[in-house]
Amino acid sequence: MTVSLSTAAQVVEALHDAADPVEEAKIRNRVADDEPVIGVRMGTLFGIAKSAVDLSGTELDALFEHQAYETRLTAFCVLDFRARRKLADEERATLAHLYLDRHDAISTWDMVDRAAPRVLGWPILIEAIDGGVLDELAGAADPLRRRSAITAPLWFIKQGSSADIEHGLAIASALDGDEHPRVRSAVEIYRKHAFQRLRSQGGV
Repeated sequence: MTVSLSTAAQVVEALHDAADPVEEAKIRNRVADDEPVIGVRMGTLFGIAKSAVDLSGTELDALFEHQAYETRLTAFCVLDFRARRKLADEERATLAHLYLDRHDAISTWDMVDRAAPRVLGWPILIEAIDGGVLDELAGAADPLRRRSAITAPLWFIKQGSSADIEHGLAIASALDGDEHPRVRSAVEIYRKHAFQRLRSQGGV
């Protein structure tokens, strides 16, 4: 039976208990030199996040504010697991605003990719929040915010209409020529899947 984790301290302890020096070396290759790393396999981290999905707001805040890469990734995974639940529109809006409010805690592309589609893209698709936030993110100086702008609309491809997909393509066009490789790769990913979906609908 899965043990529920109710405090940030318990989450951090669980992450440290799962630490693996081999995994730490792998992760170190993709994070900033000064970013603390614990060394936890992604599958293990996802399991810990599932066990912490009901953390209180204060305890979740403590994860967002923690220095280590894995603790902040766990916090964004918690948001993603919450977004997978059956929620009212206002609850989805709350998750989206929390993602945006805590975007400064995002230090790597995988934090964006894990949470942005469901946590941000879903409430935009159902108009629980204003889709204009994507334009704001696309114009941000931070490349990870720009990656959020084009990664969130992946949910449009999964659940939206052709018009929704075109909205995402407009964001992709706004990011044409972006100098950051993590933004360019996300634009390419969006376009690839968008055109596949539109072709399957006879729209391309």
